[in-house]
Amino acid sequence: MKNRKNLEVISHSFENNGLMPKRHTGFGEDVSPPFELKNLAPEAVSIAIIMDIPLIEAYNHWLIWNIPKSETISENIPYGPIVPMLDDAKQGCGYGRNRYRGPKQPVFVRNSHRYLFQFYVLDCFLELDSSAKKKQLLEAMNGHILQQGNITGIYKR
Repeated sequence: MKNRKNLEVISHSFENNGLMPKRHTGFGEDVSPPFELKNLAPEAVSIAIIMDIPLIEAYNHWLIWNIPKSETISENIPYGPIVPMLDDAKQGCGYGRNRYRGPKQPVFVRNSHRYLFQFYVLDCFLELDSSAKKKQLLEAMNGHILQQGNITGIYKR
């Protein structure tokens, strides 16, 4: 990763390490939150997002890449492997589906969980099929990451 200003990630739905609204969970509308990116590198080409539970990284809630360079990512990214509203960005197989899947702990889980949204600013678009998993996405991004940033949301059933 090249030396740049830190990427700052903001959501107007929740503060970093703050509670995520029910709207963004499987108990609500299960829609992706909106984000704003500050200090975005001028040479950025695309953005990728990985959302998972930091302690259970194999359990991904969202994988999306080839989002064209933008300082804002709107709420409620549509379901599907290809996202036409984002110039055909791709959503991989996180949580077993090609879509955002918000927190939805099982009935027996009563403690709060942290959900980490990791943002990667890339110098290219990735040649990667939407059937890709997190490991393949990370491998494809290797050598192309200009900046990284993250925001953490907390949810308790």
